[in-house]
Amino acid sequence: MSEPEEHKLKTPASVAADAEAIEIIRIWWSRGEPVMSVKPAFNDPRRFGQVLAMAATHMAHAYHVRHGMDEKQAYSKILSGVSDVLNGPGVATIVEDPSEGVQ
Repeated sequence: MSEPEEHKLKTPASVAADAEAIEIIRIWWSRGEPVMSVKPAFNDPRRFGQVLAMAATHMAHAYHVRHGMDEKQAYSKILSGVSDVLNGPGVATIVEDPSEGVQ
């Protein structure tokens, strides 16, 4: 995994300072598809849905900052992509052996 230093994700200072912070998901784009490491940290799965909605809003802002896109249009396209997957043929969950991963 190599990418320019300015594109690498960094842990926000507020998270680093929070002893109770929990990482719940990591997502990579690898070989033409998303690969994820997830932790079901909430008792109520609806909370994870709320986090995904917040992530879509933040990502729309990121598209505005990085690519100059209109935030509302970016958000609409993100939701359209979500709809495409939800209304598509389904997603297969493939479980990799976690002992083979890199920490």
